[in-house]
Amino acid sequence: MYKFLFICILELIGISIMAQSFQQKATLIRTVDSILQSQVQQQHIPGAVVLIKKDDDILYRQAYGYARLYDNHHQLLAKPKKMQMNTLFDLASLTKVVGTTTAMMYLADRHLLSVDDPVSKYIADFNTPEKKSITIRNLLTHTSGIDEWYPLFYRANNRQQVFSLIAQLPLRYPIGAQRKYSDLGFTILGEIIQVVSGMPFEQFEQEKIFLPLKMYQTIYNPLKTGKFNSFAATSFGNPFEKRMVYDSTLGFSYKEINPQSWNGWRNYVLNGEVNDGNAWYANGGVSGAAGLFSTADDIQQLVDMLLYQGKIDGKPFISPATLQTFFTPDRFHNGLGWMMDTNDRFMKNAPEGSFGHTGFTGTSIVVVPQYHTSIILLINRQHMGLLPTGKYFDVTPIRQQIFRAVMHYCGW
Repeated sequence: MYKFLFICILELIGISIMAQSFQQKATLIRTVDSILQSQVQQQHIPGAVVLIKKDDDILYRQAYGYARLYDNHHQLLAKPKKMQMNTLFDLASLTKVVGTTTAMMYLADRHLLSVDDPVSKYIADFNTPEKKSITIRNLLTHTSGIDEWYPLFYRANNRQQVFSLIAQLPLRYPIGAQRKYSDLGFTILGEIIQVVSGMPFEQFEQEKIFLPLKMYQTIYNPLKTGKFNSFAATSFGNPFEKRMVYDSTLGFSYKEINPQSWNGWRNYVLNGEVNDGNAWYANGGVSGAAGLFSTADDIQQLVDMLLYQGKIDGKPFISPATLQTFFTPDRFHNGLGWMMDTNDRFMKNAPEGSFGHTGFTGTSIVVVPQYHTSIILLINRQHMGLLPTGKYFDVTPIRQQIFRAVMHYCGW
């Protein structure tokens, strides 16, 4: 009799816990849905895709708004293209972690290079008194002293010229003294991967990273394949980068460049073409800093591998020791490639060990190993055009609101 009552009580407790969990999940979904629906309705963003996962449970997976709203004259399309879960996004700087950092993990794990190797070991142009002490680790942690950005397309029109030009540019900062986020540093990492692997950079990533991870919709230059037709459109040409060249108040003034000496700017809506000017104009759409297109579902495949100790379907892909190397914060509180500083606004006050990254087009990833939880949020913010301030709409508050909602769900 008592045993029967005890079993009944346990069942009631279990039902109560399940009901509470279901209610919490429903609250999370309503919150995220309200945030993104309102941003689309207020025309702050054209659309978005969100994928939130905890353990093996996909808490929420949804597409919002539109992949493309405007034609090449910035007039509303008669039939705007709806956002879908299989819409490919220009990942922008998520390329640095989804592609380049993962490739570096792969090579380091197989002892084909060390993150503490000097860059000059692989690129002879770096064997100079000024640059010979720069290591791969410096590039991965943005402490190389290399300039944050430079309009490479003014002085280079192919990848080899790009690498040589970056090597020739004087350092902007002392090596290792501070973290200065550098697109140019990750562009060089792409060349190192190519040298070490003996394969074209994009081919190596496709064969050794994306295919094993079942990331079948992750690719550079997707239009060339003819396999994809759903893209989240970005900007009309490169208006912000043009400002970076012409407007010295933005801090990117270069005496050796006459802004009017080059005029290859695109004058149409970018749809399936990488937005990043250096990647497109100077690198043929392929760079270690930008250029990848992907979907939320594909990115989740990578995140799952990282959360499951480097395993794919239970089989080792990247060793735990290598993961520890890449996810041990440096003195600037960041990992190798991945951002881990919880002062970063998009994952403010995240639990210890969390990591993530953002992309200029509006993309972001946050992973919280402590709760085995991830948030992939892809927004095509640039498609709305520049604001009167000359900048794009800031999606950081959206990222923050969704991050806080997920952390509340996790009990943080």
